[in-house]
Amino acid sequence: MSSLLAVSRGIDRVSEAVGKFSGYLVLACCLVSAGNAMIRYAFNYSSNAWLEIQWYMFGFVVLMGASHTLRCNEHVRVDLVYGALSERKRLWVDVIGILVFLLPACLYLAWLSWPVFVLSVREMEISSNAGGLIRWPIKLVIFAGFALLALQGISELIKRIAGLMGIIDIDTKYEKPLQ
Repeated sequence: MSSLLAVSRGIDRVSEAVGKFSGYLVLACCLVSAGNAMIRYAFNYSSNAWLEIQWYMFGFVVLMGASHTLRCNEHVRVDLVYGALSERKRLWVDVIGILVFLLPACLYLAWLSWPVFVLSVREMEISSNAGGLIRWPIKLVIFAGFALLALQGISELIKRIAGLMGIIDIDTKYEKPLQ
């Protein structure tokens, strides 16, 4: 189990690094958006590339940041019963949820998105908008986001199993959103 926990720590480090990069990318997206708006109104000039790079960055933030969100236990849950369960039962709910829902969905979506990415590269797909960008980078992000989320799911599964075995302590407390 110690070697699996070492793998889990490695996956966690990757997710944390990608999550931090995603956080900085939010700032970059805001700066590009503001810069594009200022140039458009000050100089009456705009390019579809600036608009597309914004949604490319936003797509990266959402898809690649999801693994960091899962690692921090800040993902969305349907908390109908979870909060009332004991710590051990929460671990079991997490294990079952990861095995039945998270991993199959992520692996299936990564599997579906790979051929779309390959086709985009093969055909050298570009945006149909004038001045638009090449499409394969964002299609790679779709695949990579689901693959990284699946890896983080495996990391969380390892930690939950270790928690059930009493090897490590897992904080399963979940705070409902204040909204």
